[in-house]
Amino acid sequence: MQQVRSFEQDNAALVGWGIRVMLVTTDGPDGLAARRLAGLGGQVECQNELFTGLSQLIDDPYGYGLLVIDCDAFGGVDNVRRACTKLGEEASRVPVILFSRTCPSQLFPPDRHTPILLRAPLSAVSLRVGFEYALRDRLAVRAA
Repeated sequence: MQQVRSFEQDNAALVGWGIRVMLVTTDGPDGLAARRLAGLGGQVECQNELFTGLSQLIDDPYGYGLLVIDCDAFGGVDNVRRACTKLGEEASRVPVILFSRTCPSQLFPPDRHTPILLRAPLSAVSLRVGFEYALRDRLAVRAA
């Protein structure tokens, strides 16, 4: 079942309301991940090249609230993790969600600097849980 939100609905109920999300994928802005992130309230910006997306994040680390990367499009999880380690210290404060078809299980690490790993194709439920987990500090402040 697909739910469509209208502009009249309470935007505060959206998990990612107002969060600027850098999505790195070859599927573009019409892909499943982009649509699902936007459905959670994220302001999604897509890049179809890994290092261009990471460069944008490094240039504006405080402008983005979340980095989401399709690992299958860029050589797999290990390759993308190596690329993410090149993020500067300021940019590493941005939560990261990686997703891949080769992921045997989903991973929600307690360390905030370790990327969250989700299985692809992204289900609405797994992405919402990953989104909430990645933004747990921000959501706790908003709830207080």
